[in-house]
Amino acid sequence: MEITITQDGNTATLVLDGKLSVATSPDLDAAINGLPESTCDFVIDLSKLDYISSAGLRVLVSTEKLAARRGGSMELLHPNEEVAEVFEMTGLSEVFTIVA
Repeated sequence: MEITITQDGNTATLVLDGKLSVATSPDLDAAINGLPESTCDFVIDLSKLDYISSAGLRVLVSTEKLAARRGGSMELLHPNEEVAEVFEMTGLSEVFTIVA
C-alpha cells in the first residue's frame, strides 16, 4: 500500500492506495503517529483503497480517538463499495464521518 500525506496547518490528508491489511496497517499507524502533535484533523482519502481488514479498521478507530483527544476530527473520503460495506457490517459507518 502507498500512503501519500499532505499537511495544511493542523490538517493532514492521507491518500491510501492499495490494500490496508494486517501487513500494511503498521505502516499507516506509523505514518499517523509520525505526524506533528499539532495535527488534530485527519482526512483520509480511500478512493484508491481496494481492501480493508480488521487490522486496518483498528488503525482507523485509533486515529478517530487520537483526533478526538486533540480536539479535532477524522473524515473518510470516497470509499469504494466493498470498503463501505465493511464499515456498514461492522457498525463503524455510524461512528466515522464518511463522505461518499
